[in-house]
Amino acid sequence: MTPLIVLHFAVTWALVGLIWTIQVVHYPLFNDVGSERFVAYHERHMSLITLIVGPLMLVEIGSAAWILYLGERSLLFCISLGALAAIWGSTVLCQVPLHQRLVRGYDAATLQKLVRSNFWRTIAWTIRGLCLAALIISRPN
Repeated sequence: MTPLIVLHFAVTWALVGLIWTIQVVHYPLFNDVGSERFVAYHERHMSLITLIVGPLMLVEIGSAAWILYLGERSLLFCISLGALAAIWGSTVLCQVPLHQRLVRGYDAATLQKLVRSNFWRTIAWTIRGLCLAALIISRPN
């Protein structure tokens, strides 16, 4: 097993844990902030979470591309790449625009859409993690 696959696996599982925490804990707590403090709270959330998520997502996609370049074509890896594409698509097309709306202030409907759409991203990351775990388990040392 190459160190690159181990790195890729570790970064993906760090993101799996993070996205479940955001989905189950953090996003639902946005409702409890109150409209007066929401903008400041949301801006702080965005700047702080980006410091964690941004580098991890870049390492994840970069290592995936490198593993693909090196010739990995197993079904499990290809499924994980499909999930990765769904994650990036959802991030760019759903989560970022919804966060941009929330920058202007608390909106219950927008927040509900954010939580609902992020659920699918959470599922995609979980699928990625499980595929990579199965891939590693199936490989001889």
